[in-house]
Amino acid sequence: MLKPLRNLLLATLIAMSGTALAEAPQQKTQVPGYYRLMLGQFEVTALYDGAIDLDANLLLNLDKRGIQRLLARQFLAGPKMQTAVNAYLINTGSKLVLVDAGAAKLFGPGLGNIVDNLKAAGYRPEQVDVVLVTHLHGDHVNGLVTPDGQRVFANAEVWSAKADNDFWLSEEIAAKAPKEAQGSFKMSRDAAAPYRAAGKWNIFDGDRELLAGVRSVATHGHTPGHASYQFENGGQRLLVLGDVVHNHAVQFARPDVAIEFDTDKKQAAAARKRVFAQAAREKLMVAGMHLPFPGVGHVRKEAKGGYAWVPAPFAPMPAAPAQ
Repeated sequence: MLKPLRNLLLATLIAMSGTALAEAPQQKTQVPGYYRLMLGQFEVTALYDGAIDLDANLLLNLDKRGIQRLLARQFLAGPKMQTAVNAYLINTGSKLVLVDAGAAKLFGPGLGNIVDNLKAAGYRPEQVDVVLVTHLHGDHVNGLVTPDGQRVFANAEVWSAKADNDFWLSEEIAAKAPKEAQGSFKMSRDAAAPYRAAGKWNIFDGDRELLAGVRSVATHGHTPGHASYQFENGGQRLLVLGDVVHNHAVQFARPDVAIEFDTDKKQAAAARKRVFAQAAREKLMVAGMHLPFPGVGHVRKEAKGGYAWVPAPFAPMPAAPAQ
């Protein structure tokens, strides 16, 4: 009599335990959008601004079937392509350097998380010493200012390429642009305005050292002055590509594929091919603003002029030295 009763109680406890686990509420939240690694003694933090869906029809120089085939190889269905927007925070030990500032909320609620994720990563906007701008498109510079036009990075010097300034900040060029493009010019001017007024907006040209261990690399084409930035420390290098790549599934395999947003599509493709060849040959670590977050990895040479994206694996940070 006791044995059947014991078995019944045991079965009831097991059933109750299963029910309790099944009824635990789903959290439906994601971890903060930052990822950290070391480059020699430089601390690199990838920051996630969010994601936006782009139409595959924006990709050019390859027919729709070819684009869909390349997307499908990466298990991306199309016709919409989820596209990340990233920024990179590099602590050199003497300077806190931010590459790009994200979109703010001017492209919808899916973007605009750079400041929140920067804080989650342990930093504050006022600690940023330098902002390096890859180009003056809104999804890279809107995050420089608050909705009322104030500087988000109140103590930062901003560096931007001369050719981009000459184009995007020109009211004369903006006035001659198609009506649908004039909003982009306004975003650029609005983002730059408070830094220019404060004497915090700096212009450079070509390839040059901007800070110790930090060089600009001209990768014009996507915009007239589009720039990438190379960080080097302890024999290690990281090239932050900006918008050299918009879609990893298509443009690594076919670097000749442009995107509608490119100002000079032939020049953008040439820059992409040049950067991919160098990165593969020299085994450079690269990071990209529209690569799947955290957007850090390597470029591998493939057959027939193509390349492959090799994401860096998740790794722990080295232990802090004992005090």
